[in-house]
Amino acid sequence: MDEDFTIDPEIRNLFKQISNHIRSRMKLIVALFIIGIAIGIPISHRVVDWLLEVGLVPEGVNIIILTPVEFIMLQVRVGAWLGAGLAVLALIVDGAWKSGLAKKSPRPAFSVIVAVVFAIILATAGLIYSWYLLTPMLLDYLAADAQSAGLSTEWRLSSFIGFIISLCLACVIGFQAPLITMLSLQSGAVDRATLLAYRRHIWFTTFVLGAAFSPPDPLSLFLVSLPIILLFEAALIWDYLMGGSKGVNA
Repeated sequence: MDEDFTIDPEIRNLFKQISNHIRSRMKLIVALFIIGIAIGIPISHRVVDWLLEVGLVPEGVNIIILTPVEFIMLQVRVGAWLGAGLAVLALIVDGAWKSGLAKKSPRPAFSVIVAVVFAIILATAGLIYSWYLLTPMLLDYLAADAQSAGLSTEWRLSSFIGFIISLCLACVIGFQAPLITMLSLQSGAVDRATLLAYRRHIWFTTFVLGAAFSPPDPLSLFLVSLPIILLFEAALIWDYLMGGSKGVNA
């Protein structure tokens, strides 16, 4: 291995801070994850029925079950997705509280309320974007691509529901990028100079994650990744306009 390869101390310190913070909240994250599973499993039957009836299944596609335990495992996955969403929300609330304390706000609870409101707004925007534009477009693309090759389009129930929910969840979480960026800057978890220095790395990571949730064509990849990058950049511009740049240009 090349001995000249070293990790930037700032990046190492950043990951160490993030890792320590997540470990300090691990009990809360695990508890919320378990609660999500406990709530998600009972309601998953209605969720699956609803997703099959809202018209997202492309024409000519049949939804099938291949194994006896497939639906049971799908119920567990729905609960796990809900638990993951609750855990992310908890981390946002915790970050907002730390941000209020870092700014020596006389009312740190107000920072939490504002953060939760913006998190809900951004999550709703991500859900609308995914539900009305991204998901129908990608499902139609995948079905048409298979049918144009003369293939029979039969999709597993777990794959179909998993694709829809994971795509929606990815957009809901991805659209939190500006809020997470602002909270990270205001709480002192990371400084603006570090984000600017590693902007290209953040962009690249976003495109890699976007590729995991989209078909292998440039249009779909950009539709998944570009809004998240634009929201991240908007947060940096907002921080600069609000005087948080400390002399570092956007």
